[in-house]
Amino acid sequence: MLEQLAAIHPLLPTAAGLLVLLAAAVIVNLILKHVMVRAVRAFAKRSRATWDDALVSHNVFGRLVQVVPALIIFTGAPFVPDLPDGGVQLVRNVAMGYTVLMLTLALTAALSAANTIYSASPMARERPIKGFVQLVQIVVWILGGVMIIAAVLDRSPLLLLSGFGAMTAILILVFKDTILSLVASVQLTAQDMVRVGDWIEMPQFGADGDVVDVQLHTVKVQNWDKTITTIPTHRLITDSFKNWRGMSQTGARRIKRAIHIDVSTIRMQTEDEVKHFTRFALLKDYIRNKEKELADYNAGLANEVDADVNKRRLTNIGMFRAYAYNYLKNHPKIHEGMTLIVRQLAPGPEGLPLEIYCFTNTTVWADYESIQSDIFDHLLAIVQEFGLRLYQKPAGSDFARL
Repeated sequence: MLEQLAAIHPLLPTAAGLLVLLAAAVIVNLILKHVMVRAVRAFAKRSRATWDDALVSHNVFGRLVQVVPALIIFTGAPFVPDLPDGGVQLVRNVAMGYTVLMLTLALTAALSAANTIYSASPMARERPIKGFVQLVQIVVWILGGVMIIAAVLDRSPLLLLSGFGAMTAILILVFKDTILSLVASVQLTAQDMVRVGDWIEMPQFGADGDVVDVQLHTVKVQNWDKTITTIPTHRLITDSFKNWRGMSQTGARRIKRAIHIDVSTIRMQTEDEVKHFTRFALLKDYIRNKEKELADYNAGLANEVDADVNKRRLTNIGMFRAYAYNYLKNHPKIHEGMTLIVRQLAPGPEGLPLEIYCFTNTTVWADYESIQSDIFDHLLAIVQEFGLRLYQKPAGSDFARL
């Protein structure tokens, strides 16, 4: 057969041998893909374990079986008739380079699968390893690239690696961002600064939302408007940002807002007004204790105790402050174990700020806003019961009435 082909053309036996070798590699490849890989996928679906599903989803086995056809070509090249030694060496070198490439792809896929398996564990939220996995993948690709070049050129990998010493400065320049990101990833993980699921604010990057991914080079934040902001990992170390994780862990969220009172409406209370406020269940104890305190103080005055101007008396702003405090203290949605203050700030051009400082017992955004709105709805509406008026800058309608 070979003699007949050689009689037609001297290169036909060699071409036929190469085609047979290539056909054998293709057939084996198809058999492995359609039989072995499918069998592995079917087994992974039936298995209760999750690690095999991760390996299948990242196509680790599909890349490993690619090594077999390359080994067939590598082994069969010397048996191709009339193929010169240089041709045999070239075919074997290319086959070996392809084998190293497939092994490199399989190893990087296995690392990605390992990260997927780890991400399913509870520890992954506190100690993500995706950045470190990506670093190892970069190292694998560098070493794999050296091995591929060495295999194709039929040179020792050590000879190529020895040349990297002179390229150190260039490599540092090329991988500057990777080096910075690696250092940042180590610091972020060691100091537990950012986790997947944390709510962070970084105004300089327009980021305000949940962390959805922490990689070697970038951290992805899904903002509340559903846009995605990508932040370089090393900027989380060099720049400041706010992490709301502490709020989520305590289960409480702060309310800090002031009501501005018109100073001209603040005054002393008459006895009739004090009796009027005893109808308020939230003020009964305050009025009783305050009247006793004021009576003891006034009794100790040396002279002119009959004049009202010499006595301490209850005020409408004090009544309202006590009412607001007791209202919040008895509110079912206000956290009992956290700070609760109703305080006056310094009076200014916009009146007397009466600040509410407390914490809700939920961190759910919608519920928090609803609770805060309900509290101020009530306080703003009832302030007139105390003879007070809210401060508001003149509007066009005010000038129209004048």
